[in-house]
Amino acid sequence: MTAPNRATLWGRTLVDELAKSGVTGAIVSPGSRSTPLTVALAEHDDIETFSVLDERSAAFFALGRGRRTGEPTALVCTSGTAAANYHPAVIEANQSRVPLLVLTADRPAELTDSGANQTVDQTKLYGDAVRWYKTLPEPAPEPRRLRSLRVAADRAVAETTGANPGPVHLNFPVAKPLEPTEEPGDVPDSLADEAPLAVEGRDGPFVRTATGRLEPDDAAMDEIAAALESAERGLVVAGPLNPGICDSEAVARLLDATGFPLLADPLSGLRYGPLAADRPVFGGYDSYLDAPGWPDPEVVLRTGASPTSKVLRQFLAEADARQVVVDPAGDWPEAEFTATDYVEADPGAVASALAERVDTTPAADDGPEAAWRERFERAEAAHWSLVDEVAGSAAERSAFEGAVLAEVVASAPDPATVFVSNSMPVRDCDRFGRPRRADLSVLGNRGASGIDGIASTALGAGSATDDPLVVVTGDLAYYHDANGLLSVARCGVDATIVLINNDGGGIFHILPIEEFDPPFTEQFVTPHGLDFEHSADLYDLAFRRATGAEDFAAAYRESLDRDGTQVIEVRTDGEASHRRRERLHERVCERVAEER
Repeated sequence: MTAPNRATLWGRTLVDELAKSGVTGAIVSPGSRSTPLTVALAEHDDIETFSVLDERSAAFFALGRGRRTGEPTALVCTSGTAAANYHPAVIEANQSRVPLLVLTADRPAELTDSGANQTVDQTKLYGDAVRWYKTLPEPAPEPRRLRSLRVAADRAVAETTGANPGPVHLNFPVAKPLEPTEEPGDVPDSLADEAPLAVEGRDGPFVRTATGRLEPDDAAMDEIAAALESAERGLVVAGPLNPGICDSEAVARLLDATGFPLLADPLSGLRYGPLAADRPVFGGYDSYLDAPGWPDPEVVLRTGASPTSKVLRQFLAEADARQVVVDPAGDWPEAEFTATDYVEADPGAVASALAERVDTTPAADDGPEAAWRERFERAEAAHWSLVDEVAGSAAERSAFEGAVLAEVVASAPDPATVFVSNSMPVRDCDRFGRPRRADLSVLGNRGASGIDGIASTALGAGSATDDPLVVVTGDLAYYHDANGLLSVARCGVDATIVLINNDGGGIFHILPIEEFDPPFTEQFVTPHGLDFEHSADLYDLAFRRATGAEDFAAAYRESLDRDGTQVIEVRTDGEASHRRRERLHERVCERVAEER
């Protein structure tokens, strides 16, 4: 490897080692100080590079790729406030365990605390939100430094994908010249011959990192399996999980062995796919777990993050049951503080170990175990029957937000990536997104649950696969990340974007503050009155405004069959939709209570 100057040598070496470590994608925002990295990435054949102008959108785009693939995407920016704009996405990556490799260019050390332009303190800029931080040594054509640079690159990639995946931050101070201009004598002509290992690296990563999965303790598995066997009322609960974290085949064996119902969050990766075809996978629990007289489970096996459903969270918090939380990272994801057991191990390995130990003798058809499962089956049937009824009654009037999410999930292509915004869309996906066999990767930013960066994260996820992409967003989230829509054209990602516009913060209707107006309307619902058709014109996107559920269904299915990106706006009444949710909940609970 030759280079016209030390900065170029440094950039090429780092990028070469990232590629050898398995990095296949990079998101770059324009800037001067990051020139050595940007040029090296643009020249490298094994890393696909996307240009995203706005750093905040760029960071969420990289987050989306990492969430969809489970592999780190490199993220490159110049110095100063550019790096600060990465912080929201870094927080989300930390909270939701998404691999992300942040590379921030920096001024050389002598300019720190000097008043030099565009120079801020970037040391540990993201605090403890990253798995590992390192300020790289400043460029120098020295073999030991070059080897240390390669080792840092390999370690950074490994740290993003360990037992507790997440973001890593490498700070890259570099002095001018930044461009690949010839600087005679800056890089000795003999360097490659004298230090081939440092300059060219190895065939593959400079340092290979071997990782494994945490296997559960045999004695603990024996004891928990005995508890599962003796329980007449058992549950498996799967909260939000990133793709590939939990082996669905292992979960299938566990369900077969125990006969327990699986309450699967829409973001768990288990509500959609083969499991839903012929096993007890339930998705309507948000409507009936608080029905009068619903009995407590005796034992609950839990994995994933805190469930989206507040009803489910409260049900678990109040249940007089043994609750086993399984987590591979040691983070204790249990905010209700009611768990009785914590197992730090791979969820799939735990499911397999328990399935092997549980006696698979079928329960009697009229026994308590069968009655427990049948209770869930009847409640599910009541829920989905009433969902269809409520959605149908709203067809000719203003669209019901729950019916929109029901249609999105029911008609999404097989396979597809479906990205759902926070606030009400993800909650409606939880309550109205019926389990189905289709290969749907349903994703969302539930780590910190912000409404920023939704479009960018979704488009980043879409960039990592050829599957059709569906994005469901609320109007405030759409407004927050309008900049991200530029990636449709610049990064070549097509999508069907479903924009649910209730003219403000519809989620606040579910909070007690609704009873206090003022200040409710002006300070919480915050009606904006924006016409989003102009945003589609700005980014050259097709735009259609749907009126009512039937018109939306037609527009949605038409979009799925078209090339390019379409925005389908559905104008809704946030308060009216919330009242419909309340009525549906009451009717399901009443029907379930009647059928006891």
